[in-house]
Amino acid sequence: MHQISLRLRALALTSSLLLSGHASWVQASEGGVSSWPMGIELYGMGILPPPGTYAQVFVGNYLADSLRDNGGHQAAAIDLRVTSVVPRLVWVTEQQVLGGNLGFHALLPLNDMRLNLKNGPHEQKRGIGDAHLGPVLGFHHSDKFHSALGVDFVLPTGGEYDKHDLINLGNNYYTVQAVYAMTYTDPAGLNADVRLMHDYNFENRATHYQSGRELHADYSLGWGLDNGWVIGVGGHAYQQISDDQCSVANCAAAALVQARDGNRGRSFAIGPALQYTSRNGWSLSAKWQDESGVRNRAEGQAYWLKFTTAL
Repeated sequence: MHQISLRLRALALTSSLLLSGHASWVQASEGGVSSWPMGIELYGMGILPPPGTYAQVFVGNYLADSLRDNGGHQAAAIDLRVTSVVPRLVWVTEQQVLGGNLGFHALLPLNDMRLNLKNGPHEQKRGIGDAHLGPVLGFHHSDKFHSALGVDFVLPTGGEYDKHDLINLGNNYYTVQAVYAMTYTDPAGLNADVRLMHDYNFENRATHYQSGRELHADYSLGWGLDNGWVIGVGGHAYQQISDDQCSVANCAAAALVQARDGNRGRSFAIGPALQYTSRNGWSLSAKWQDESGVRNRAEGQAYWLKFTTAL
């Protein structure tokens, strides 16, 4: 039980838990969580809209019942639920940079987290998670093919962090995330999207633990029905590409890192996805995704709703 408690102690959430709403232990990045909520994006993720101000609201629910170790085996049975409401503001300017429209975005998640260990302790927290903000350049290569390039900065704004708690509302460290997204869209045909991300995580000063670099992507593939609807599938792919580290001598977490080959996490998720875009310009999308091939993280399923409108 002490080892399971140690693994779960660093559990955290940020916007995307969803941001990323996953849960876990001192594995696969500290707490087994990431700064981005894996799979949160859907159709049109590579399209920066025309100059103006836009509002988005994401509503998500992540459920997990097991922790997976480095071999993919169940390390512990859990009951984890993370519900998030994530408002996002997007401002697209008239300014052109390198041939693309300059824009900015910011989001701040509101989270409700609950974790129960089988035959063990339980904990629940509600509050603000970690904020995301950054610039983005949008390119329109044709009427169907679009791309976006940006950098996100994740700030440790999530509540009061306590390294002894099972769960925390934020990760308590900064993250810089490079982003490149592409979209091919046809109202009466193929729709394909991918958002590629590379995360560099800074040290958590409360634990002296630094999560490894992460490479991950949200994706969607669907077919437009020529009436505003797109139906298909979506999900995420995630791979940690460098080892976790602990800078303190005789750090208990450092022993776990070395024993588990750097605690490198991995996961893949897929599920049905659909979107409706109205003639007035607003859109509503929904998806369900189920995780598989998980290493050093919690394994579960997520539900997401996304609403977008011009202000």
